[in-house]
Amino acid sequence: MKSQFDPKSRKELRHKMLAVFGEKIEMLSAELQHILLDDLVTAFENRLNVLNRAQSTLEFEVAEGVECETV
Repeated sequence: MKSQFDPKSRKELRHKMLAVFGEKIEMLSAELQHILLDDLVTAFENRLNVLNRAQSTLEFEVAEGVECETV
C-alpha cells in the first residue's frame, strides 16, 4: 500500500496518540505501550488507505419513483 506516513509523521502521530491514550495505557510496560501505539498508527494508516480507495471508486445511483411500504 502506498501513501503510508513517512517515519517522522508516524513518530508525531504516535506521540499524539500517547498524549490521548497515555493514562489508559500507563499500566502497561514501556515495551507494550510502544507496541500498542505502533499498532494503532498502523491501523490508522490502513483505515485511511481503505477509505481513500473506497471514496475514489464510490458511485451513487439515485432511484426515482420508488415507493416504500411499512410492514
